Amino acid sequence: MDLRQMEVVVAVAEEGGFTAAARRLHVVQSAVSGTVRALEQEMGTRLFDRTTHRVALTPAGEAFVPAARAALRAAEQARAAVDVARGELRGQVTVGTMQGVWVGLHRALARLRAEHPRVVVRLRQGPVADIREALRDGSVDLAVVALDRQQQRGLLVRPLVREEMVLAASPVRGFAQDDQVTFAEVARMPFIDFTPGWAIRSAVDRAFRAALVERAPAFEVNDIVAASELVRHDLGVCVIPESIAARFPDLALRRFVRNPPRWHVMVVRPRGETPPATAALLRHITPTAV
Repeated sequence: MDLRQMEVVVAVAEEGGFTAAARRLHVVQSAVSGTVRALEQEMGTRLFDRTTHRVALTPAGEAFVPAARAALRAAEQARAAVDVARGELRGQVTVGTMQGVWVGLHRALARLRAEHPRVVVRLRQGPVADIREALRDGSVDLAVVALDRQQQRGLLVRPLVREEMVLAASPVRGFAQDDQVTFAEVARMPFIDFTPGWAIRSAVDRAFRAALVERAPAFEVNDIVAASELVRHDLGVCVIPESIAARFPDLALRRFVRNPPRWHVMVVRPRGETPPATAALLRHITPTAV
């Protein structure tokens, strides 16, 4: 068994299939399939159940993948230690992000690139629940996300931004006031919600519950641009963070009269030793950089 075999198995597990893993590893699919098959023969057990439509880890695969990730991280740390001793830094950092937040990382990523051009950054976008799980299983090195207190357990957290959310609407939609809105007024309008598991959705749910107001979504989306298009065509209204709303200047924005939804964006990483490449990026992620 060698590190390359471990890397291939982890790629298949994370990408959910042999074709996607081959694209990630820049090899042909037959090479991925052959590597996995050889390792399974060596170990005397299957790591994946293969069907026409899906590839899933077997119980043996579920046990193998975390150990393989740990071995790959240890090898990467060993290489990084040698690079640091030689006065250069290489390696890879996988960053978990939410929609609407990762673009703000461009300043930190630009500084890292200028300082350490051989460090490769992989951006992985997804719902908060998925990113949190990826932090715990080691497939993500750090994340810039909005977590509630319960989701922060077991992780190292550094606050970055505390931000208020606003209501976005088409300029043609009528309101009782020009620049403010109440939860009760919003609940009477067609509402565009994000899917459960999104940090925006969780914050909006909490705010409506606290206001003792129920809303019935007309649309549920998993993309901020799609939400903005629905709002632009006056198919509904949507609650989004103010910094995201600023990217759509043609929409009309209104603040909540009291107790608006808020999200707290933070940089999060697992406990334990931080690899040099990850530490280098962390130094550049500051409130002014996001």
